[in-house]
Amino acid sequence: MTEDRKTTESGERGAIPDRADPERYEVRAFRPSGFLEITDNEYFAVEMQYPLLGMRNAQLRCLVREEVYERLARAAKALPGGMRLKFLDAWRPFALQKELYETYSARIIRDFGLGDRSEEERSAVIRKFVSDPVPDRDVPPVHTTGGAVDVTIIGEDGAELDMGTGFDAFTEKTWTAYFERAGGNLENMTSRIRENRRLLYRVMTGAGFTNLPSEWWHFDYGDRFWAYYEKKPAIYRGVFTEEEIDGGSKEK
Repeated sequence: MTEDRKTTESGERGAIPDRADPERYEVRAFRPSGFLEITDNEYFAVEMQYPLLGMRNAQLRCLVREEVYERLARAAKALPGGMRLKFLDAWRPFALQKELYETYSARIIRDFGLGDRSEEERSAVIRKFVSDPVPDRDVPPVHTTGGAVDVTIIGEDGAELDMGTGFDAFTEKTWTAYFERAGGNLENMTSRIRENRRLLYRVMTGAGFTNLPSEWWHFDYGDRFWAYYEKKPAIYRGVFTEEEIDGGSKEK
């Protein structure tokens, strides 16, 4: 990558819209697309979280569709000098999606006090944080498509910018627009978190991604969440195992 980074002034970062999570969307026009592996370089840092969290089916490599890679490069180049996109998760095998759903469901029910709610009400809350592992490659969990990525930003010192919560936290503060709701009446630390989220949102959406409103770190291109917000057909089918990835991944 040789294109110069673009600087982003704080005043140019607009407010993040407060949107609802996507509904089920089945409009699709799938097309062939290979996978690339993201590795550390001057624009990217990779620290896949699920191997660190001890998930049995965790994916060690950071794999995305070719078109997604191109847009991620564009987003990284839009960051202020010295900053990089840090990848927390990307393509996910179906076995990991199932493991996450089973592992996290109990925690979400506990943390949100859903013990007395109906199964339907519980499922509605759980699905805001982890997709139901329905084994349907045409309407799949989005991380199995290679179109969904979980990202944050690291500064010149290698530390992550403060986004207000950690990755995979189960709290209303993970909603991307949470810190927009107080308007301008924010303390300095909270204002800084809001600006950090705005920066991430701006560079990612500017490169063609859409954001999952309940997770500040989650962005999509080409999958059914992206298709829902863009009102376009989804272009990526689910790929449930590494062996299914046509021709394997290419490192770049």
